[in-house]
Amino acid sequence: MPSTIVILPTWNEAENLPPMVDALLALPVENLRVLVADDGSPDGTGRLADDLARQHPDQVSVLHRRQRKGFGPATRDGFRAALRTDADYIVQMDCDFSHQPRYLPDLLERAAEADVVIGSRYVPGGSVDENWGLPRKLLSWWANSVYVRLLLDLPVRDATGGFRLWRRSALASLGIDQVKSNGYVFQVEMICMAHQRGCRIAEIPIYFPDRVAGDSKMGLPIALEAALSVWQLRRRYRPSRH
Repeated sequence: MPSTIVILPTWNEAENLPPMVDALLALPVENLRVLVADDGSPDGTGRLADDLARQHPDQVSVLHRRQRKGFGPATRDGFRAALRTDADYIVQMDCDFSHQPRYLPDLLERAAEADVVIGSRYVPGGSVDENWGLPRKLLSWWANSVYVRLLLDLPVRDATGGFRLWRRSALASLGIDQVKSNGYVFQVEMICMAHQRGCRIAEIPIYFPDRVAGDSKMGLPIALEAALSVWQLRRRYRPSRH
């Protein structure tokens, strides 16, 4: 029976972590484990993660990162730890319930014919929170389905989405240490690398609500930095056209 490990990078997610772990472990998914990669959260998320690991010693583990270095490094360290296990599938998702656990069985089902499966807001059937204003909806759609897709020649519509399942062999083939990005563009670079190496990439539709509790880490400066960083990825990964 295949095994799955879910990586939850956390920074100040004390309100969300216990219900998220409960929701994941309640899924009808056999051989499921959870790895919490905490960045030394001052709100006690790391201590809560340790409590959960004691309650579920065979299903929950914790990776403590003593300094906050950002989403990319936290996820990269989580990937390294996951690859040291025997998991067949490695899932990355946010802990704030904008990535809903109920979609995990769908990701696993689609993985039968793909190396990477993205929970996508922008394929038919996908959607975002109804409270998003029109400018925000248009900007997010344009950034993913037009800007990144065309600049990098990618066959996906949600390149920045962080709800993903990786087949173990595909993730191992990328060489995690080769990923240069540290911010949210880390997601884009991972897909660039997977596409470059011929991985089969699929998307399933998801509904993406706003976080349930806590504060968002995404702001305008981070969004602008990510947009500019895409041009660096274009120089690094897009094939030359002659």
